[in-house]
Amino acid sequence: MTGPVIYVEDDDALRLATGQALELAGIDVQPFARGDHALAAITRDFAGAIVSDIRMPHMDGLELLAAVGAIDREIPVILITGHGDIAMAVAAMRDGAADFLTKPFATDHLIAAVRRSLDHRALVMDNRRLRALAEQPTDDPLIGGSPAMQRLRHIVRQLAEADIDVLVEGETGTGKELVATLLHRWGRRRARPLMAVNCGALPEGLAEIELFGHASDSVAHTRLSRVGQIAASSGGTLLLDEIDSMPMAMQARLLRVLEEREVHPIGAERPEPVDLRVVATSKIDLAEAVKAGQFRADLLYRLSSARIRVPPLRERGDDMLVLFALFAKDAAEQFGRPEWRMDAATRGRLRHHDWPGNVRELRNFAIEAVMGVAADGPAGRTAVRSLPERVADYEAGEIRAALEASRGRIQPALIALGLPRKTLYDKMAKYGIVPGDYRRRD
Repeated sequence: MTGPVIYVEDDDALRLATGQALELAGIDVQPFARGDHALAAITRDFAGAIVSDIRMPHMDGLELLAAVGAIDREIPVILITGHGDIAMAVAAMRDGAADFLTKPFATDHLIAAVRRSLDHRALVMDNRRLRALAEQPTDDPLIGGSPAMQRLRHIVRQLAEADIDVLVEGETGTGKELVATLLHRWGRRRARPLMAVNCGALPEGLAEIELFGHASDSVAHTRLSRVGQIAASSGGTLLLDEIDSMPMAMQARLLRVLEEREVHPIGAERPEPVDLRVVATSKIDLAEAVKAGQFRADLLYRLSSARIRVPPLRERGDDMLVLFALFAKDAAEQFGRPEWRMDAATRGRLRHHDWPGNVRELRNFAIEAVMGVAADGPAGRTAVRSLPERVADYEAGEIRAALEASRGRIQPALIALGLPRKTLYDKMAKYGIVPGDYRRRD
């Protein structure tokens, strides 16, 4: 959302007509007849832009430009100049004016200049907000103040103390493993180990050994016994990450462990009791996997004594900006870029991208943006045109105005512009201006 435009013009009729044109274009306008009155409405938090005539009583446009610059040099000021004020306008640009137009100006040119300036100001304000967010102290690993995250934080703390098995569900990259870790860290078992098993990465043929262990002399090529990860987690927490990837045969054996609270190592004479708390994570809806014949219904029932859904990033509102600010700050410190600023392309992606990869995708994008390799455009590009571009627009406008006044005749235009004939022809060729287009018949 962009801020308002303060429009300063001492000509009542022009102020009214131009203000109405801006409002019809959907731009919020605050009109003023005097620059000093307009200045009183401007603070460093002003989120909009300023359009001002240069030649006015009490406080002219250049004085207003200087006064605004003393408040905040990043507030865009567009100056309206009269014919023949080229030198003054160029000097104003060097002093920080965002743009300038010549009277009489086309309304669509003013609207375009205003929108560019408003976009630029919005980017400035967003960068300041990012820096403020990044500096806010936080000691909670579950970052964010959205209702979804407040609810998640409350549920995790409750279930951490309950010491029951928990199924943590959520899309890829939402932070399921973090939630599972906090269930252990905030619970009664925090002094004992958290054993994490990535079910999707268990080596084929060795999964049973990894989970259940084996007795001595019961497995080829080894004489020593081995404690499986289930037994190693006794007294602590067993994290079964991506349990949706566990083979059906292994699901059956795991179910028995959960029901009996004992594990039978390969080759052992008898099972061993284990003090288990299981936290499992899944990136898919296990109820749907049961319907598809890819997951055991009885195992799902046993795992889901309690269930936690980790919300995707798109449901977390402004948490996305908070997270991006923190990730960007960390990346800027890591890569030695403390002066990094968000550009227009980065801002656009933050606003409009759906983030299917959730927090993990956002973190990667923050690193890419800070390094200047984000896919949406070169870092540092802004919506405001360069000084040479704006001077060229002004110069072309002055030539067109002179030809309009002389009805396309070169000699009067030369006198009005104070240019040698060859220079004028060179500039007309550069800007694609044809004198005949301005000849009119009485």
